[in-house]
Amino acid sequence: MKHVLVLGGTGFVGRHVCERLTRLGVRVTVPTRRLEHAKVVQMLPMVDVLAIDVHRDRALEELLPGHDAVVNLIAVLQGSRRRFEQVHVALPQRLAQAMLATGVRRLVHVSALGADPKGPSLYLQTKGEGEAVLQQAAASGLALTVLRPSVIFGAEDRFLNLFARLQRSLPVVPLAGAQARFQPVWVGDVAQAIVTCLQRDDTTGRTFEAVGPEVWTLADLVRLAGRLSGHPRPVIGLPRALAYLQALMMELMPGEPLLSTDNLRSMEVDNIASGTLPTLTDLGLTPSPVEPIAARYLDLDGPADPLIAIRRTAHRRR
Repeated sequence: MKHVLVLGGTGFVGRHVCERLTRLGVRVTVPTRRLEHAKVVQMLPMVDVLAIDVHRDRALEELLPGHDAVVNLIAVLQGSRRRFEQVHVALPQRLAQAMLATGVRRLVHVSALGADPKGPSLYLQTKGEGEAVLQQAAASGLALTVLRPSVIFGAEDRFLNLFARLQRSLPVVPLAGAQARFQPVWVGDVAQAIVTCLQRDDTTGRTFEAVGPEVWTLADLVRLAGRLSGHPRPVIGLPRALAYLQALMMELMPGEPLLSTDNLRSMEVDNIASGTLPTLTDLGLTPSPVEPIAARYLDLDGPADPLIAIRRTAHRRR
């Protein structure tokens, strides 16, 4: 494995994947529609950033030749049915067709825990449909590995950082989906799992659930974020009707909502390991617990902007 195409390489998980691949001496290609989003990965050695929209016709056929493998990390958490289908179903389908046509067979596809065409949300449904499309291509020769992560945390996340920031400005936290259960997984473990799958041929044809060692309710994760950031606040779980009303109001506001009704529907299914599929331990990895890692970047009495806290943490490590 000398040259890997990483779709979604400028994102939260993608940046960590690129870093680990370059440490191994692997050349990485990262396509992006906006070059300004690629500043972090552009600083890495052996990373080639290309200004290209992978949703454009024939873009993938142009990108693939010369690569040994592909990692697909492109996903959306919110949007219309059309948007979910474009990203989670149509793109994997076009990717599989392009890979088979160009002879690039190896693909590690990052899906989601709970992916199911019959799931309660558009997110989970289209994630499941995308997996099904790729499994069909695997029957024609695509060397496919699927990873299904739970919610991913880490220094750049929009999860624990968001809850920490909210508790610096709110006296209480009214929380939708408070009792939803998650098995949070560290971004570094997900990135290493992807690299390990690329390195090991015996992962081909298998689906792995990428989960951490602990099960948390959303309310407990919010309390943890508040405590570690030095601003713990009371967490008030909202009844289902009020939760959906809150999410609907957020959807009507300009910009990307903090919470959507589709997000809430996803949380109606516990986001924890099924117990029927291999996990990170089957890849030889030891999943990291949440609190010791979160304590590093959710600074006690740190600045209100989580990005500043991240920079402080990085500076201390240097």
